[in-house]
Amino acid sequence: MTRQWQLGQTFETPDGYVRWASFGEGDPVVLLHGSPFSSYIWREIAPALARTRRVYVWDLLGFGQSEQREGQDVGLAAQGRIFARLLAHWGLDRGDRPSVVAHDVGGAVVLRALLLEGAEYKDLTLVDAVGGGEWGTGYFKLIRENAHVFEQLPDYAHEALVAGHLRHATHTGYGPGVLDAYIDPWRGTAGQAAFYRQYRQFAQSQTDELEPLLGKVDVPTRIIWARQDRLLPPEFADFLHARIPHAELTWLDNAGHTVQEDAPARLLAHLATGFRTASPV
Repeated sequence: MTRQWQLGQTFETPDGYVRWASFGEGDPVVLLHGSPFSSYIWREIAPALARTRRVYVWDLLGFGQSEQREGQDVGLAAQGRIFARLLAHWGLDRGDRPSVVAHDVGGAVVLRALLLEGAEYKDLTLVDAVGGGEWGTGYFKLIRENAHVFEQLPDYAHEALVAGHLRHATHTGYGPGVLDAYIDPWRGTAGQAAFYRQYRQFAQSQTDELEPLLGKVDVPTRIIWARQDRLLPPEFADFLHARIPHAELTWLDNAGHTVQEDAPARLLAHLATGFRTASPV
């Protein structure tokens, strides 16, 4: 991980510690990353939002700067429980409800916390996020069902696989050093084991539980989606939009799954703008 992005705080969980940081002052907003990324994906967005808000970022258990070890439960249900506990640790469960912004599987994490763990938000933004549908297919399913094989790849082959997947996530390409920063947590014996551990544990059933509950999302919600997303194509945006009451849907052209890399200024402009609707009816 680059020296420019360091998470200085630690929160202990039964399965190991997670790392987090906060910036700025004002109304709280929490940014969640997905897989195989880390909070590093918010490195341009977080400081900009922190000019007017208190911004919280954290690395999911087993990701980025958070602890990686054998025996961890890093599944979506566990991450949802951790997030609910983190909100309490930050004092954001006592009336000062945060805005929550989630990307990729971070969407499933925040939806589970909201709908199953009793978390409360001021509003919710889902950015190319997992929230239901048949998302665990293709590459994801292949690795999940054959994790015992992929875990044995030599380091150069493993790194090439991770790099190829990450390149597939962007529409415009990464800047200097960015791809290396994303790969870095997955290097070495512990990193490689952690990479395939997440695939074994991110089960489709953990979002199937959410689908019947999406109609109960009772906070203002907006969906921001890249037209050129090849990992979660636009039909996933339509899926969420049809099921979350009164959700706003905004499309970003000429951007891929890593919207934070492909269109950071446009994404920031939306995140810094208020919701069109005050609350669900």
